[in-house]
Amino acid sequence: MRALMVDHTRGTALRVGEAEPPRPGPSQVLVKVDAFSLNYGEIVTARELPDGAIPGWEAAGHVVEAARDGSGPSVGTPVITLDEANGWAEYRVADTAMIGVVPRGADLGGMSTIPVAANSALRALRRIGPILGRTVMVTGATGGVGRYAVQLARMGGATVVAVTGSAGPYADELRSLGAAEVVSRPTEYAGSVHGVVECVGGAFLVEAFDLLERDGVLVALGHVAPEPESFPPGALIAGPARHNRSIVTFHQLDGAPLPPDLSWLSERVAMGALTPSVAWRGSWHRVDEAIDRLLTRTLHGKAVVEVGRTEADGSIRTTAAA
Repeated sequence: MRALMVDHTRGTALRVGEAEPPRPGPSQVLVKVDAFSLNYGEIVTARELPDGAIPGWEAAGHVVEAARDGSGPSVGTPVITLDEANGWAEYRVADTAMIGVVPRGADLGGMSTIPVAANSALRALRRIGPILGRTVMVTGATGGVGRYAVQLARMGGATVVAVTGSAGPYADELRSLGAAEVVSRPTEYAGSVHGVVECVGGAFLVEAFDLLERDGVLVALGHVAPEPESFPPGALIAGPARHNRSIVTFHQLDGAPLPPDLSWLSERVAMGALTPSVAWRGSWHRVDEAIDRLLTRTLHGKAVVEVGRTEADGSIRTTAAA
């Protein structure tokens, strides 16, 4: 089978090559991949893997071999899958506890952005707690997680403050997704917030934490900032209005059941209640372009690779977010 694998002789450290098809275990399904998605963090992690490794956290496709233990969906079912590797290939094995069933006829390219980005946003907002009538800040709002977090927070009844270093070009788009206010950095927001979905790290995390009100929660999901987090003296001292604030993290693959959440998210995307964060889309014969743009931070959102497309039709399609 074809796969996008690690090759450190290449400038991108990745190339399309041939690999042995995977063999599913008793509680795994074999999925023929229609599309997979890439983000900045995955590519940085992939460049640290040995030659020949197949990276990839999320992919969408159809079940071609059901689990032998009887768990999971039947052959022909469209699914989205999540794991820590082996998603960037024509075929993928997936544990039945880590897949979601997708509505038939749904766009699998858009669906491939759900397992990491949308699920991270969903779990982060749950960790913040009830948000109806409260204010939630989302940093890195033009990224894959950020766009979903803006939409889900608004869906949950929050007033959403979107933070992005590219506030000018993306302000209208973020407002259309549910943001009440769009700023370039947390310090530009004049109020306080109950929760933060923090996707940037560095100074943005420190500034956003300073805006937390009593019982506020900041969920740290990533670090793309060039600098470390450095809190000034007194930043962690509590007061009557700044009591019981917290910074938390979580790991998606912590054993919590994924199928219900992944299926729920895919239904919301299929019905148009959530807009997937697709900034680049095309054949994997053009994947070097997507990788370069992700690494240089000129691509905001997800890059979706359509496995079934041939080299002849390998042109890219971009959204306004590109």
